[in-house]
Amino acid sequence: MSAPTTPHPVSAPAAAPAPPNPATGRLDWRLRFAVLSAVWGFSFLLIKVGTEAYAPFQVALGRVSFGALALLAVLLIRRERLPRGRRTWAHLTVAALLLNALPFSLFAYAELTIPSSLAGICNATSPLWGMALSLVALSEDRPTRRRFAGLGLGFLGVLTVLGAWQGFSGIDAKGTVFALLASLSYPIGWIYIRRTMASTPGSPLAMTSAQLMIATVQLGVVSALFTSAPTSFPLWPTLSVIALGALGTGMALRMQYGLVAEVGPTTAQMVTYFIPVIATTAGVLLLDEQLHWNTPVGAAVVLAGAALSQPRRT
Repeated sequence: MSAPTTPHPVSAPAAAPAPPNPATGRLDWRLRFAVLSAVWGFSFLLIKVGTEAYAPFQVALGRVSFGALALLAVLLIRRERLPRGRRTWAHLTVAALLLNALPFSLFAYAELTIPSSLAGICNATSPLWGMALSLVALSEDRPTRRRFAGLGLGFLGVLTVLGAWQGFSGIDAKGTVFALLASLSYPIGWIYIRRTMASTPGSPLAMTSAQLMIATVQLGVVSALFTSAPTSFPLWPTLSVIALGALGTGMALRMQYGLVAEVGPTTAQMVTYFIPVIATTAGVLLLDEQLHWNTPVGAAVVLAGAALSQPRRT
């Protein structure tokens, strides 16, 4: 959901498939791109509905467990194996914490007190955090005036969304901080994987399946320690958690792998810029969340800054 990009490099297929009909092929990937944008955009609404009946840790647990089941089913159909080696699983344990257990829990806790639309906009700051961190953690990521300008513009957009000139009135500080920390957790996780697992053998599907399995164990332990078992399973919150996991966390990642392989990571990652638009629209139309002028204006500035801060592709 965070515009989660593929955490492991996608290798080219061994044999190129037969070239599809040009018109059909173009329509196909664009349609899947639109579906992926919608699924991740609606994820924030699903979190909001899920927290109406379940504790935030339980929403996060349902999300990773149903996501793991969806990916394991695909893994079984494709007859792929889970990764091997204690070192690989140790790194995946850290990745599961930073990319799944921690941000999913933080977003669920954030949406107890902030609108789903604001959570979706906070999620769009992830590329900005990533750019700032990569300048420190990745020596090959050289700063440029253009990227520094994008970073500054993006955080100006955050201040606009939060209404800084009026003292952040009407914004729950704790929930907003949780959402921003969740967005910060994603690039920390990507950088960790890039530094420790860049050459680790294994398909993205197998790696992410194992990662979600580990996150399920992590959140299962936390949920058992800090929450009480639900006494009822209301229909809409339950369906929301199932959809959030199976579609928004499981099958959406599988869909993204196909997009990366077909149109390249640069085009596939543009889904990041559609998520807050869809999240805001869904929150306003379906949850009756209020929308003030500074929210869409600030979101547009955040997205412009995020786009400007990304390295140019050759």
